[in-house]
Amino acid sequence: MPLKGIPKVLTPDILHALSSMGHGDEIVLADAHFPASSVCKSSKCGTIELRADPCNSLPYLLESILKFFPLDEYVQEPIFLMDRVDSDKAANLNVKVWKEYDKILELSQGKPVKAKFVERFEFYEQAKKAYAIIQTGDEAQYGNIILKKGLVIN
Repeated sequence: MPLKGIPKVLTPDILHALSSMGHGDEIVLADAHFPASSVCKSSKCGTIELRADPCNSLPYLLESILKFFPLDEYVQEPIFLMDRVDSDKAANLNVKVWKEYDKILELSQGKPVKAKFVERFEFYEQAKKAYAIIQTGDEAQYGNIILKKGLVIN
């Protein structure tokens, strides 16, 4: 049953994962191409696979999560993006979703947020250490993003 003020994209399983995470834990928001199942199965720390296949907008999922999720302010880069492979860099592939992420992050944090670009296979290795991976139906190229959880200080 929906709750007031909670975006429907944030399922009970996603909300549970977000609230169960501790300071410094990471969560992956993955596009439809990301190998979430195999990454979770090869994780040595029990990374949880969460399915959000009906969600076809990673920017909307990010915006929804950031309403409740603090980013880690004790690190320089609380955001990690999967970098383009060399052939896409050579072709100067424009990743439109990154610009959307920048706007959402700046609006939610009140300042620009620096992201670290991570090589594809290193990104997979980092994802194996995440608390959870949320697999979406978004088909955006290079839409994968990792968030590092911070503190809620009242």
